[in-house]
Formats: sequence, C-alpha cells, structure tokens
Amino acid sequence: MNMGDIFGMASKMKEMQARMQEAQENLAKITEMGEAGAGMVKVTANGKKQLVSVEIDEDLMKPTDREILQDLIVAATNKALEKVEIKAKEELQKSTEGLMPNIPGMDLDKLFK
Repeated sequence: MNMGDIFGMASKMKEMQARMQEAQENLAKITEMGEAGAGMVKVTANGKKQLVSVEIDEDLMKPTDREILQDLIVAATNKALEKVEIKAKEELQKSTEGLMPNIPGMDLDKLFK
C-alpha cells in the first residue's frame, strides 16, 4: 500500500465521520406520529427514539377508561417509533452512500444502534 492510498483512506474516513455526524444531527429533526384508537391517542417521536408529544382525545379522560388509555398510548408510541426507525435508517443510508464498501456479511444497521 502506498502513501497515496493511505492518505486517500484517511480522507474518506474523515468524510465519513463528518457525514455520520450530520446524519446523527438530522435524526433529531425526523418526526413521525403514531395513532391508536382511531386517532383518539396520537404520539410523536423523533429519530433519536425520543417521545416528543402526546395528544389524547378528551373523550378518553373519563376515570373508567384509564387502562384503555394506557394501552392506546403504548400502541401509538410503538407505531411512531417503528416509523421513525425506518426513516432514520433511510437517512443514515443516504449519508453514507458511496463511502463504505459493500462488504459481504457486514450489517451496517448494527453499527448505528
């Protein structure tokens, strides 16, 4: 391996690090909403898998509906997080496109969890 190859690899690594940093910052900007109970409970999560907001229909605020409300919040949160994970993977793939060689058996998804 000559010096040009080494400097080229180092340059690619720095570029990849910069793109990965940018992708991580962009994850916080990604938001998705999950709904449950025909829209009676809505939660929004971001690409960093953080819950951003919860909206609850006023009809669910009766004391007897507490268990139903809890189940709907869990269901809506899980839907939002599933959607966010899909978008986050798409964002990371775009950010690293062309930088990483396609190495058989190497699962890049595991690197970003």
